[in-house]
Parts: sequence; structure tokens; C-alpha cells
Amino acid sequence: MARPIDHEKRRELARAAVLVLQREGVDVSMAALADALDVKRPTLLYHFPTKAHLVEEALVELLVEQAAFVLAAVEEHEHPIDRLYVHLAAVHAFHAGNEARVVFLTQAIAATAGARLGEILEAGSRVFEAHRQDTVTRLRRGIREGLVAPCDVDALFATVRALVDGLMVQRVMSGVRLEPVHSLIWERLLAPLRLEREGLPKPDRLSNA
Repeated sequence: MARPIDHEKRRELARAAVLVLQREGVDVSMAALADALDVKRPTLLYHFPTKAHLVEEALVELLVEQAAFVLAAVEEHEHPIDRLYVHLAAVHAFHAGNEARVVFLTQAIAATAGARLGEILEAGSRVFEAHRQDTVTRLRRGIREGLVAPCDVDALFATVRALVDGLMVQRVMSGVRLEPVHSLIWERLLAPLRLEREGLPKPDRLSNA
């Protein structure tokens, strides 16, 4: 009878292994990786049959942590446009100074997953799907209730999602300061879509952005 998986040990191994892969490259052998982690190769292979499984564990865990952080920030706001902006700013705040980690993980997935790439990307997308559906629903309801100017909600969400991901890559590649970019996104893209209603004041800039 196979022994049960120790999920905490598995997560710890994945975190440590990713640091080794970032340092040594994804071509490092599983034997060398086990040595660097000070575990036996069979132990490493028991938890992660391939490097793709290892990177997948690390990426999904990171995305779950990110989702919890972002949700806590978003839930402090009621207006759907405010929530959309805070989502963008909170993702960048969560990864501030460590964007290279998530960029590496996504690159490592592409390099190691092979035929499993679609399956892994689907697992990562599931982490965000509930949030995406909730955001889109709130925006559409906001349009009906006069809180959001009429717009293509799906296109708006896709644009903000692209800005979230793209700006993290930009910060890794060029060290771009995100505060002026956030201001531009708020002032030119999102604030014009935010309609007022009594009890929901229109801010010049959200305080936790």
C-alpha cells in the first residue's frame, strides 16, 4: 500500500527546488536537483515524477497565495471599477520585488511541460476563474445599475488582465516604475468608466493602489 503524500513536505520541496532551478537552469538533472535539496532521488521522484510536476506545484501554490492576497484587498471595496483597479494594483503589490519568480515559473512550465502544458495551464486558470466570473458579473450589474459606463466588459477585463501580466514582465526586464503607469490606467481607462451613486464617493486615486 502506497504511503500517503505529505502535502506540506511536497510544497516545501517545490519551493526549494524552484530556487535551485532558477539558479542552475531547468536542464539540471533530477539527480543533481535531489543532491542540491539534500534528499534522495527516489524521494524527490516520489513527490515529483518530472520537473514539470514540480514547477506546476510551485506555480499553483503561488497563484493560490496571490489570489488570497488580492481577494482580501478587493473585498475592501464595493464599486466594481474600484475592485477592478485594486485587483491590478494588488497583484503587483503581492509580487513587488520578486516578479522574477512568477516569470520564471511560467517560462519553466513552457520549457518542461511538453504534452502536459495544456493541462497545467488549465489548472492555473482555475485558480482565477471564480474571480473572473465574479468581476464580470459585478461590472455587468454595475452597467445596469448606472454605476459603470456602458462598455465591453469582457474586453475590459481582458485588457486589465493583460496589463497585470505585462507590467510584471516589464518590471523584471526594465525595472519600470509602476506607480505612474497605475495612475495613467486609473485616470484614462478606469475612472472615466466609474459613475457615481450616493454613498459611493468617486476617488481621485484609490488609497491602497
